[in-house]
Amino acid sequence: MFDVTVIGGGIVGLATALQIQKAKPSLKILLIEKEDKLALHQTGNNSGVIHSGLYYKPGSLKAINCIKGYHLLISFCKENEIPFDLCGKIVVATEERELPLLENLFVRGQQNGLENLKKLSKEELKEYEPHVHGLKGIFVPQTGIVDYTKVAMKYAEILQKNGAVIKLSERVIKINNQVSQSEVVTDKSSYAAKLVINCAGLYSDRVARLTVTDLNVKIIPFRGEYFKLKKEKEYLVKNLIYPVPDPNFPFLGVHFTRMAKGGVEAGPNAVLAFRREGYKKSDINLAELTESLAWPGFQKVAAKYWRTGFSEMYRSFSKAAFTKALQKLIPEIKENDLTEGGAGVRAQACSRDGGLVDDFLILEEKNVINVCNAPSPAATSSLAIGETIASLALKRF
Repeated sequence: MFDVTVIGGGIVGLATALQIQKAKPSLKILLIEKEDKLALHQTGNNSGVIHSGLYYKPGSLKAINCIKGYHLLISFCKENEIPFDLCGKIVVATEERELPLLENLFVRGQQNGLENLKKLSKEELKEYEPHVHGLKGIFVPQTGIVDYTKVAMKYAEILQKNGAVIKLSERVIKINNQVSQSEVVTDKSSYAAKLVINCAGLYSDRVARLTVTDLNVKIIPFRGEYFKLKKEKEYLVKNLIYPVPDPNFPFLGVHFTRMAKGGVEAGPNAVLAFRREGYKKSDINLAELTESLAWPGFQKVAAKYWRTGFSEMYRSFSKAAFTKALQKLIPEIKENDLTEGGAGVRAQACSRDGGLVDDFLILEEKNVINVCNAPSPAATSSLAIGETIASLALKRF
């Protein structure tokens, strides 16, 4: 019998368990992960950026939790001697039509409480990134890099040290909701819990449907593919270089990221993954793909964004097209400067009526809290999201 059972051993599940444990150490906490290691999916395959909160709608869960989470994460890394680097980033407008959007971003950053944002002229851009091409830009000092797998492993270490139980290689197959508790059934065992918290990432909607009959969202997996700069070309990028994002599309566009583990990544694009954990183009699960394509909300999204989607897919199969997109920011980049990098899959919730859910989505049920949308900046925000969920959880005890 546990007080709280958390499903999902990514950074959000671990941070949630940690914040509950911190707030009420007497609670018995269990965390269940289907893989044989923690933090294998979104946590272990993201770009390692510490986000500042620049992009998010003021007052949204993303904005509030990103900015709060940023400060909590920095403090946590300092306390636990996890290396990080607040190197800052530049956002670059390369076309006239992007200048008003860049101005809007600057205002939004100020509304979200970011300090020392700096507008950059064409000449000033070169001071930060000598090889960049742009008309104007913004310097964001709060952005940094970190290895989120190390952060997640430290969360797990503290959890276990203080009495939490972590079960690996167990897949949740059923949740029986009873009057005052739930039974969580896995492929190996079953556990009673007063409260179940679903942080299952790419499968969060599937887990939610074990207790919610009319769930109005579905996770649509989008793969982001990266290239790496060859060692001898890493001098072209000092820190982080981003384009002005398309306000109608929930992805940031291809950018350059100096990595905490070393090297420079270029990307990602954003293409529909043909299975939920489809890290390669050849990874196909027909049942999961059919499920995505049949979802009415996805059909509406596809109808609205088909041009953008087609160009993203084209870039996925054409290194030349990918290079061309990168050349908007750094014209010196050549196709043979790039080697194939990794890929991540983003769990993007899509509502039935055709919206890509733009904010974190936390749904409360009897004996269950479902985290149904926690894409980027969830890693940066993890301790703040964990605190938000912990406050909802502790009302039940």
